[in-house]
Amino acid sequence: MRILICEDDTAIATLLCDALQEAGYEVLAVSRRVDAERQLTQWSPDLLLLDVMLPESPEAGWELLESIRERAIDVAVIMVTALSRVDDRVRALRSGADDFVGKPFSLEEVKARVHAVLRRTRPALAEIDVRIDDIRKEVQVGTRTVSLSPKEYQLLKLLATSPGRVFSSDEIRAELWPNEGSYATEQDVQKYVYLLRKKIERNPKSPQVVLTIRGFGYRLAV
Repeated sequence: MRILICEDDTAIATLLCDALQEAGYEVLAVSRRVDAERQLTQWSPDLLLLDVMLPESPEAGWELLESIRERAIDVAVIMVTALSRVDDRVRALRSGADDFVGKPFSLEEVKARVHAVLRRTRPALAEIDVRIDDIRKEVQVGTRTVSLSPKEYQLLKLLATSPGRVFSSDEIRAELWPNEGSYATEQDVQKYVYLLRKKIERNPKSPQVVLTIRGFGYRLAV
Protein backbone atom coordinates (compact mmCIF):
# COMPACT_ATOMS: atom_id res chain seq x y z
CA MET A 1 0.00 0.00 0.00
CA ARG A 2 1.08 3.56 -0.68
CA ILE A 3 1.88 6.12 1.98
CA LEU A 4 2.45 9.80 1.25
CA ILE A 5 4.41 11.77 3.87
CA CYS A 6 4.03 15.54 4.01
CA GLU A 7 6.76 16.71 6.39
CA ASP A 8 9.12 19.69 6.05
CA ASP A 9 11.75 18.34 8.46
CA THR A 10 14.07 16.32 6.20
CA ALA A 11 15.50 14.22 9.04
CA ILE A 12 12.06 13.19 10.29
CA ALA A 13 10.82 12.51 6.75
CA THR A 14 13.83 10.27 6.11
CA LEU A 15 13.29 8.30 9.34
CA LEU A 16 9.62 7.77 8.49
CA CYS A 17 10.41 6.76 4.89
CA ASP A 18 13.01 4.21 5.95
CA ALA A 19 10.84 2.70 8.69
CA LEU A 20 7.74 2.39 6.51
CA GLN A 21 9.63 1.03 3.52
CA GLU A 22 11.16 -1.64 5.76
CA ALA A 23 7.60 -2.48 6.84
CA GLY A 24 6.73 -3.14 3.19
CA TYR A 25 4.94 0.05 2.15
CA GLU A 26 5.55 2.16 -0.93
CA VAL A 27 6.47 5.59 0.40
CA LEU A 28 6.79 9.05 -1.11
CA ALA A 29 7.77 12.17 0.86
CA VAL A 30 7.04 15.83 0.06
CA SER A 31 7.56 18.95 2.14
CA ARG A 32 4.90 21.39 0.90
CA ARG A 33 1.13 21.43 0.80
CA VAL A 34 1.03 22.11 -2.95
CA ASP A 35 3.19 19.04 -3.63
CA ALA A 36 1.02 16.89 -1.37
CA GLU A 37 -2.12 18.01 -3.19
CA ARG A 38 -0.58 17.10 -6.53
CA GLN A 39 0.52 13.64 -5.37
CA LEU A 40 -2.87 12.91 -3.82
CA THR A 41 -4.26 13.11 -7.35
CA GLN A 42 -1.37 11.72 -9.38
CA TRP A 43 -0.04 8.98 -7.07
CA SER A 44 -3.27 8.04 -5.26
CA PRO A 45 -1.84 7.03 -1.86
CA ASP A 46 -3.82 4.92 0.60
CA LEU A 47 -2.67 6.97 3.58
CA LEU A 48 -1.26 10.45 4.22
CA LEU A 49 1.03 11.21 7.17
CA LEU A 50 0.46 14.94 7.47
CA ASP A 51 2.46 17.45 9.48
CA VAL A 52 0.41 20.41 10.73
CA MET A 53 3.01 23.15 10.39
CA LEU A 54 4.20 23.32 6.78
CA PRO A 55 6.32 26.02 5.06
CA GLU A 56 3.27 27.77 3.59
CA SER A 57 1.75 28.66 6.97
CA PRO A 58 1.13 27.33 10.52
CA GLU A 59 -2.38 26.38 9.36
CA ALA A 60 -1.38 24.70 6.09
CA GLY A 61 -1.75 21.17 7.45
CA TRP A 62 -5.18 21.85 8.90
CA GLU A 63 -6.27 23.50 5.66
CA LEU A 64 -5.09 20.53 3.59
CA LEU A 65 -6.92 18.08 5.85
CA GLU A 66 -10.15 20.09 5.58
CA SER A 67 -9.73 20.33 1.79
CA ILE A 68 -9.25 16.55 1.51
CA ARG A 69 -12.46 15.85 3.40
CA GLU A 70 -14.46 18.56 1.60
CA ARG A 71 -13.38 17.11 -1.77
CA ALA A 72 -14.04 13.55 -0.57
CA ILE A 73 -10.57 12.35 -1.56
CA ASP A 74 -10.31 8.65 -0.70
CA VAL A 75 -7.25 8.67 1.56
CA ALA A 76 -6.74 7.91 5.24
CA VAL A 77 -5.01 10.71 7.18
CA ILE A 78 -2.81 10.55 10.27
CA MET A 79 -1.76 13.94 11.65
CA VAL A 80 1.88 14.08 12.81
CA THR A 81 2.81 17.20 14.73
CA ALA A 82 4.62 18.71 17.69
CA LEU A 83 1.29 20.17 18.79
CA SER A 84 0.22 17.54 21.29
CA ARG A 85 -2.34 19.44 23.33
CA VAL A 86 -5.73 17.80 23.83
CA ASP A 87 -7.53 20.51 21.84
CA ASP A 88 -5.23 19.87 18.85
CA ARG A 89 -6.05 16.17 18.97
CA VAL A 90 -9.76 16.97 19.17
CA ARG A 91 -9.45 19.39 16.26
CA ALA A 92 -7.67 16.75 14.16
CA LEU A 93 -10.37 14.15 14.74
CA ARG A 94 -13.22 16.63 14.23
CA SER A 95 -11.61 17.79 10.98
CA GLY A 96 -11.62 14.24 9.63
CA ALA A 97 -8.23 12.77 10.61
CA ASP A 98 -8.22 9.03 11.17
CA ASP A 99 -5.58 9.22 13.89
CA PHE A 100 -3.04 11.55 15.52
CA VAL A 101 0.64 11.11 16.47
CA GLY A 102 2.47 13.71 18.54
CA LYS A 103 6.18 14.54 18.26
CA PRO A 104 8.48 13.22 19.52
CA PHE A 105 7.20 9.80 18.55
CA SER A 106 8.33 6.19 18.44
CA LEU A 107 8.70 4.71 14.97
CA GLU A 108 7.14 1.51 16.26
CA GLU A 109 4.10 3.51 17.39
CA VAL A 110 3.83 5.17 13.98
CA LYS A 111 4.00 1.81 12.19
CA ALA A 112 1.40 0.34 14.54
CA ARG A 113 -0.97 3.27 13.97
CA VAL A 114 -0.44 3.13 10.20
CA HIS A 115 -1.21 -0.58 10.19
CA ALA A 116 -4.31 -0.13 12.32
CA VAL A 117 -5.68 2.73 10.21
CA LEU A 118 -5.07 0.90 6.92
CA ARG A 119 -6.61 -2.29 8.27
CA ARG A 120 -9.69 -0.28 9.21
CA THR A 121 -9.93 1.85 6.04
CA ARG A 122 -8.72 -0.65 3.43
CA PRO A 123 -10.22 -3.99 4.56
CA ALA A 124 -10.83 -5.21 1.00
CA LEU A 125 -7.09 -5.52 0.41
CA ALA A 126 -6.97 -8.43 2.85
CA GLU A 127 -9.16 -10.43 0.46
CA ILE A 128 -6.45 -10.82 -2.20
CA ASP A 129 -6.08 -14.53 -3.00
CA VAL A 130 -3.38 -15.74 -5.41
CA ARG A 131 -2.51 -19.44 -5.62
CA ILE A 132 0.16 -21.19 -7.70
CA ASP A 133 -0.23 -24.81 -8.89
CA ASP A 134 3.32 -25.72 -9.86
CA ILE A 135 2.33 -29.16 -11.16
CA ARG A 136 -0.15 -27.79 -13.68
CA LYS A 137 1.77 -24.51 -14.07
CA GLU A 138 -1.46 -22.65 -13.35
CA VAL A 139 -2.21 -19.55 -11.34
CA GLN A 140 -5.56 -18.86 -9.74
CA VAL A 141 -6.58 -15.37 -8.65
CA GLY A 142 -9.68 -15.65 -6.49
CA THR A 143 -12.01 -17.91 -8.47
CA ARG A 144 -10.48 -17.32 -11.90
CA THR A 145 -7.55 -19.06 -13.57
CA VAL A 146 -5.14 -16.74 -15.35
CA SER A 147 -2.86 -17.71 -18.21
CA LEU A 148 0.74 -16.58 -17.72
CA SER A 149 3.65 -16.74 -20.12
CA PRO A 150 6.67 -18.80 -18.94
CA LYS A 151 8.57 -15.69 -17.82
CA GLU A 152 5.52 -14.17 -16.09
CA TYR A 153 5.06 -17.49 -14.27
CA GLN A 154 8.77 -17.63 -13.33
CA LEU A 155 8.60 -14.10 -11.96
CA LEU A 156 5.54 -14.81 -9.80
CA LYS A 157 6.97 -18.11 -8.58
CA LEU A 158 10.26 -16.42 -7.61
CA LEU A 159 8.49 -13.74 -5.60
CA ALA A 160 6.28 -16.40 -3.99
CA THR A 161 9.28 -18.38 -2.74
CA SER A 162 9.62 -15.78 0.01
CA PRO A 163 6.55 -13.51 0.34
CA GLY A 164 7.51 -10.18 1.83
CA ARG A 165 11.16 -10.45 0.82
CA VAL A 166 12.40 -7.82 -1.65
CA PHE A 167 14.03 -9.24 -4.78
CA SER A 168 16.42 -6.96 -6.65
CA SER A 169 16.35 -6.57 -10.42
CA ASP A 170 19.66 -8.48 -10.58
CA GLU A 171 18.13 -11.46 -8.75
CA ILE A 172 15.09 -11.41 -11.03
CA ARG A 173 17.27 -11.20 -14.16
CA ALA A 174 19.32 -14.17 -12.98
CA GLU A 175 16.13 -16.24 -12.54
CA LEU A 176 14.32 -15.21 -15.73
CA TRP A 177 17.37 -15.14 -17.99
CA PRO A 178 19.86 -17.60 -16.41
CA ASN A 179 21.91 -18.09 -19.58
CA GLU A 180 21.72 -14.54 -20.87
CA GLY A 181 21.43 -12.44 -17.74
CA SER A 182 24.15 -10.09 -18.86
CA TYR A 183 21.98 -9.04 -21.82
CA ALA A 184 18.77 -8.52 -19.87
CA THR A 185 18.15 -5.01 -18.57
CA GLU A 186 16.22 -3.24 -15.84
CA GLN A 187 13.65 -2.38 -18.52
CA ASP A 188 13.15 -6.09 -19.27
CA VAL A 189 12.36 -6.71 -15.59
CA GLN A 190 9.97 -3.75 -15.51
CA LYS A 191 8.25 -5.07 -18.64
CA TYR A 192 7.45 -8.45 -17.09
CA VAL A 193 6.39 -6.91 -13.79
CA TYR A 194 3.99 -4.76 -15.81
CA LEU A 195 2.66 -7.74 -17.81
CA LEU A 196 2.22 -9.84 -14.66
CA ARG A 197 0.34 -7.07 -12.90
CA LYS A 198 -2.03 -6.70 -15.86
CA LYS A 199 -3.12 -10.30 -15.35
CA ILE A 200 -3.30 -10.69 -11.57
CA GLU A 201 -3.97 -7.24 -10.10
CA ARG A 202 -7.44 -5.79 -9.57
CA ASN A 203 -6.06 -2.43 -10.61
CA PRO A 204 -2.61 -2.67 -12.28
CA LYS A 205 -2.10 1.08 -11.82
CA SER A 206 -2.40 0.63 -8.06
CA PRO A 207 -0.87 -2.82 -7.46
CA GLN A 208 -1.62 -4.69 -4.26
CA VAL A 209 0.01 -8.07 -5.00
CA VAL A 210 3.33 -7.36 -6.74
CA LEU A 211 4.75 -4.33 -4.96
CA THR A 212 7.55 -1.99 -6.00
CA ILE A 213 9.94 -1.08 -3.21
CA ARG A 214 11.46 2.09 -4.56
CA GLY A 215 15.23 1.85 -4.97
CA PHE A 216 15.40 -1.83 -3.96
CA GLY A 217 13.24 -4.06 -6.16
CA TYR A 218 9.97 -5.97 -5.95
CA ARG A 219 8.18 -8.15 -3.44
CA LEU A 220 4.99 -10.15 -3.07
CA ALA A 221 2.45 -8.76 -0.62
CA VAL A 222 1.86 -10.79 2.53
